[in-house]
Amino acid sequence: MQHAETYFSDRYAQARSRFLAAAEACGAEVTTYAHPLKGREGEDLAMELARIGPAHATKALLILSGTHGIEGYCGSGTQSAWLSEGAWKKRSEDTAIFLVHAVNPYGFSWQRRVNEDNVDLNRNFVDFAQPLPANPGYAELVAALCPKTWDEETQRAGQIALDAYAAKHGAAAMIQAVSGGQYEFPEGIFYGGQAPSWSRRSLFDILDRHFMQVRTLAVVDLHTGLGPKGYGERICDAKRGSKERTWTEELYGDDITCFYDGTSVSAEIQGDILIGVTRALPQALVSAVALEFGTVPREEVRLANRADNWLHLYGDVTSERGQAIKAQIRDAFYPKSAPWCEKVTQRAFETFDLALNALKDA
Repeated sequence: MQHAETYFSDRYAQARSRFLAAAEACGAEVTTYAHPLKGREGEDLAMELARIGPAHATKALLILSGTHGIEGYCGSGTQSAWLSEGAWKKRSEDTAIFLVHAVNPYGFSWQRRVNEDNVDLNRNFVDFAQPLPANPGYAELVAALCPKTWDEETQRAGQIALDAYAAKHGAAAMIQAVSGGQYEFPEGIFYGGQAPSWSRRSLFDILDRHFMQVRTLAVVDLHTGLGPKGYGERICDAKRGSKERTWTEELYGDDITCFYDGTSVSAEIQGDILIGVTRALPQALVSAVALEFGTVPREEVRLANRADNWLHLYGDVTSERGQAIKAQIRDAFYPKSAPWCEKVTQRAFETFDLALNALKDA
């Protein structure tokens, strides 16, 4: 493989162009879902679906990028590298490969985790016809997490509040309260929304149009921000003993973690995209994992996320301070370097290969 870093981009438009070129070179069929808003450079935004293989295949691999917008820089680079290097050719003839590029194109372009409505898409796949999940721990911490001023004093006060909560309830409970998902504070972090987002509706349209005949499915959702730098943790969201968990273990062996088991770096998430895909395809046996690549220490990721939230509520993105915060959140979710990109692509290629190998025998 040529230097992995060459497949990774610095702008959304560049990443989109590289992905589309790689998909075209593979002979993939591409469907575009145009986003109603523009990007930070005035560019068009879209979610793209690229399909390789038979349209009516009953076995499929689905690779998602950009669920958390800014994390799409990593996901897109990985997808483009995998297509360009021809690794997809390891599929069996009866298996289809689907790549969804930029589930959240708005956040991708504007360098935010959230979408145009400040919604964290990985908390948006709940059943909005039912009472929304409560998160009293977040309500207790919201003033400390999302202050109206952002300086050393408020940052220090926020950390003191988080430390006090962890001392009282435990570190895991603090992480769960902060990042598990909340539906009460629209201007806060990890907000799941009050209705299905444009991205959720578009993804479900893709599933309705292309996946109703699928009976065996492997899903990999590409993420960054948690864990050791450059390492890709395979996070499964299926409980032990379920058919989904058993199928996932057939794909990856014991090299998986799960927040239900307490083995994952992730909190237990409400309304994540993998649950959404699994529930939308009841006819299929689904293995769904988030491939989470580490970047910087968790405290730095949390601080960057809070700073970006403050900036878009109260600050000036074009100011020197605003640009410093954008650099901070970019480093937290996309610490682009040659060694990091190499580790990311190697782990992703390995994960996709294991999925394709298992699908051959399914």
